[in-house]
Amino acid sequence: MAAKKAFPLRISEEVWLAVRHWSDDELRSVNGQIEYVLRDALRKAGRLPRSKERQNDNSENGTADD
Repeated sequence: MAAKKAFPLRISEEVWLAVRHWSDDELRSVNGQIEYVLRDALRKAGRLPRSKERQNDNSENGTADD
C-alpha cells in the first residue's frame, strides 16, 4: 500500500456540502470520496501510473507492455 500524504485543502462551503452529501450517499468519508473522485479522474485521463500488481499479473500472462 502506498504512503499517504496529508495536505490542507481550501474549498468553498458549497462544494464541501455537495461532497459531504455525496460521500454520505456512498458510505465514504469526505476524504475517501475526494480521493476516489481524484483517482477516477486520473485513471480516465491516463495519468495514474499502473500498479505494480497489475504489471506483474500482465508479465506472468505474457501481456506486459515493454
